[in-house]
Amino acid sequence: MIHELRIYHCVPGRLPDLLRRFETMTLGLWEKHGIQQAGFWTVAIGDSNQDLYYLLAWQSLAEREQKWNAFQADPEWIAKRAETEKNGAIVASITNLMLQPTGFSAVK
Repeated sequence: MIHELRIYHCVPGRLPDLLRRFETMTLGLWEKHGIQQAGFWTVAIGDSNQDLYYLLAWQSLAEREQKWNAFQADPEWIAKRAETEKNGAIVASITNLMLQPTGFSAVK
């Protein structure tokens, strides 16, 4: 199992818009494409309260490539994303890390 950690650094003031997009649009499209989320977090105490952290679970990098590319190319996603950004960008930048568990990790 591979986990992908994605951190979305929002344009100031746009985190509520990003959260709404995930809850009302993105998660349904992920389900359609078989993308499995392992959790979402915002920052309560830390460097920035304008960031969204989330984990995706993949069986392999090949599965990730196939499913993520299909999601990114989905015309419904492209249209809905454009609609949510009609007043400007929501995300300023994205940090993306592919994680693999250590031998002693509780998560395998």
